[in-house]
Amino acid sequence: MKQIPVGARGRFTLVVKPEHLANRFKDAMLPLVLATPVMVMAMENAALNAIKAYLEPGESAVGIRVDILHLAATPVGASVVADAEVTRVDGRSIEFTVRAMDDSEEIGTGAHERMVVDVPRLMRRLDAKRGAIVKSA
Repeated sequence: MKQIPVGARGRFTLVVKPEHLANRFKDAMLPLVLATPVMVMAMENAALNAIKAYLEPGESAVGIRVDILHLAATPVGASVVADAEVTRVDGRSIEFTVRAMDDSEEIGTGAHERMVVDVPRLMRRLDAKRGAIVKSA
């Protein structure tokens, strides 16, 4: 991993589609609005985009903490732009401030943390875990 500077920024954009709606994930009675987990996904992708240029081949970063407020509803067809800014780097741990806007207002804000991982090493650990699960079943 290259040195990740505090202040590095990333962005992720999506258009709200039926598969992004709260009534698909939770209560079917909910209006046709963006689901909180999808907003969080956009924020996480913005954070990853902020640091991608600093990752070595075979590295990625996984989310390990989210502290998010979902402030406003967003209807189908609206655009959502999520932004992330690196606020702290401690070894492989990177902290971000994140926010999301729709076409008219801020819809979410909060903090997020990611951990840089060696993907081949992670895959080996998952293979071992799957093997242990199969043996115990």
